Amino acid sequence: MHERTASAASDAAASAGELTLPNGDLYSGTLSCGLPEGMGRYVWSGSGCVYSGGWRRGMRHGTGRTWWPSGAVYEGEYSAGFMDGQGTRVDADSSSYKGQWKLDRKHGLGVQAHANGDVYQGSWVHGQMEGHGRYTWANGNTYVGTMRNGLMSGKGVLTWRGTAGGGGGDSFQGNWLDGVAHGYGMYTWEGGGCYLGTYSRGLKDGKGTFSHTVPATLVDDLRKRGVLPDISFGCTAADLEPPTAGLSRRNSGLGRPPTKKKPSLQRRRSIGVTGGPDKTLKCEDSSSSPILEREYAQGVLISEVVLDKWSLTESYSKKLKLGLTRAVKRPGETIIKGHRSYDLMLCLQLGIRYTVGKITPIPEREVRTSDYGPKANFWMNFPKNGSKLTPSHRALDFKWKDYCPMVFRNLREMFKIDTADYMISISGSDALRELSSPGKSGSIFFLLQDDRFMIKTLRKSEVQVLLRMLPYYYRHVQTYENTLVTKFFGLHKVTPSSGQKFRFVVMGNMFCTELRIHRRFDLKGSSLGRSTEKIKIDENTTLKDLDLNYLFYLEPSWRGALLKQIEIDSEFLRNHGIMDYSLLLGFHYRARRNQQIGSSCPQGILPDKLTVLSEADAAEENSVYNYQDGLILVQRGSNKNGPASVGPHIRGSRLRSSSACFEEVDLLLPGTGRLPIQLGVNMPARAAKEEEQEDGSKSLHHVYDVVLYIGIIDILQKYNMTKKIEHAYKSINYKYNPLSISAVEPQFYSERFFKFVGTAFPENSYNQ
Repeated sequence: MHERTASAASDAAASAGELTLPNGDLYSGTLSCGLPEGMGRYVWSGSGCVYSGGWRRGMRHGTGRTWWPSGAVYEGEYSAGFMDGQGTRVDADSSSYKGQWKLDRKHGLGVQAHANGDVYQGSWVHGQMEGHGRYTWANGNTYVGTMRNGLMSGKGVLTWRGTAGGGGGDSFQGNWLDGVAHGYGMYTWEGGGCYLGTYSRGLKDGKGTFSHTVPATLVDDLRKRGVLPDISFGCTAADLEPPTAGLSRRNSGLGRPPTKKKPSLQRRRSIGVTGGPDKTLKCEDSSSSPILEREYAQGVLISEVVLDKWSLTESYSKKLKLGLTRAVKRPGETIIKGHRSYDLMLCLQLGIRYTVGKITPIPEREVRTSDYGPKANFWMNFPKNGSKLTPSHRALDFKWKDYCPMVFRNLREMFKIDTADYMISISGSDALRELSSPGKSGSIFFLLQDDRFMIKTLRKSEVQVLLRMLPYYYRHVQTYENTLVTKFFGLHKVTPSSGQKFRFVVMGNMFCTELRIHRRFDLKGSSLGRSTEKIKIDENTTLKDLDLNYLFYLEPSWRGALLKQIEIDSEFLRNHGIMDYSLLLGFHYRARRNQQIGSSCPQGILPDKLTVLSEADAAEENSVYNYQDGLILVQRGSNKNGPASVGPHIRGSRLRSSSACFEEVDLLLPGTGRLPIQLGVNMPARAAKEEEQEDGSKSLHHVYDVVLYIGIIDILQKYNMTKKIEHAYKSINYKYNPLSISAVEPQFYSERFFKFVGTAFPENSYNQ
């Protein structure tokens, strides 16, 4: 017995040697049971990468060094084949990272020095700057605060380099989102003067206060309440310096052999300063300068009121504090553990992840007749403890049904939706937000954190309508690339062990834009019950037909194209017996035109066409700020690639403008960005709003610059027996005018709908 044990131990003993793999990779060093163990050197034949260091069970483990052909070198700790622990990587361009790693990615505390001189010290998560940190640009600008996805997001302080060199220049302390000021904050000028107010995507938006100084008691109070960042935290290099010892290493347990794992790391580029110091306000040097309450709309000054010197610290500060928590409001209620829809959210996220992952490997092909109908659907059980085909999960046991997956996959490809982005957006780590439907259907909407898609619960009858209409819907959106009807990307059903079934559809969110939607309307063309109840109206309130007191004036060719597409889409819905659909219209208010006219509109509501710049003029720095009170069109010229994408699920041709000799144009919003224009997306217009004067003698028209977003929604209601009874009941019992009732037969509904839209977008005779 002792001899056999000794013999086995001798066979398993490590010995030095060389190992050549079938793919040409070469290992030289200590071997145990035919696998690298101990110290050794590994050369990848295909990439030319070299590793020298510790090994364990055939995987890099312990301390080692890797060389890449590009000249990059990593030296540090490894675990289970990955860079994991404390290590340093130096690239050929002299950029370097020293800090913690996890699964080949920067993770933990670390210092990144870029080749251009920028330096970041702070927290990393999965290869991106995430958490608290300090970013110092080569020109001396410094940001200290929270990062997310590699950008300034959360609370932080950005200090620009002073005119005399070094720090001490202009500064902004407040809230950030995706690298720009967004939310409440305080801007301080180097020469004196402060602005305390709300920002939206880097621009002043809403009310704020400008004065030579802000009382220290108010600033301290805002910091204590968490509205402004606490500048005493994390402002020294010592606070952000990663520890050099005692780092914990997490073993991933992934035993991938070295022959399949080729060392690689994508280096993140340095980030740019999003905008320079604010030059839109001149700061007064005198301490006796007045306190000004200013109101902005996307960076454009609308009004200014001189306040009493002491009102800022008394009544005005109280009003300011009460509104702070409502500075940035997103629709919906975030679903967290304990929420009534928490288990349902987990089910649908897991089901969509499984569905998309299952169908992705199937080669691309055209949709076939067999891809429709009951035989194209499939069921899958998801037990809580997992199965051979499904992973374990935290929700209850549930059944998952996927309808016509090949059809919806082709629809996603048609709208250029990346599969990985789709899965991450819906089934990632972020929670969904629940929004109750403003309509009478009782449907529940789930909004994604990135707002790209929406998930809506459906009745069984609506699912049946969509499945019967799906072949024709597919051909319609394929034929008319500028269609305004709802974009559908998936149809599913969840049946939890509790027994209640949930049917839902994944749709594109037509309000997925970087611009704030200041007003949104749900328009049907009927009048009965089509007004919003007397509630407080904000940006998330959906208004109705009788609330619409705007007329929208478009360029004639754009108006014609819009009405033509609405006519085509409504005809498609009418042919399938659909009614009760709506025109969902939202607009971003850009700037008031400071123009008031009489009770009737003049013949030329557009007395001046939109300003048109060439590509070269738009590229000149500061050239667009001469037109800060309006919208600007930019000729795309020969640059057909354009500087920006339209949206996450937008297809079709871009619009051409008669003002630019019928060339394709982009919309330039000074201080905000450049947006491509398509039918129903980023459409510039002038909106005339009718308001009563105080004496009630006549009405006024205020003219605004707006950016429109338009789509046709709620397209799954047929004119069935229930709707016929509703029409008869309201007509007879309540003696309502049949023409004012929403529930009417499809032919009349489409005609009334199209006529109403035409009145909301009247002709502009000036340009005819």
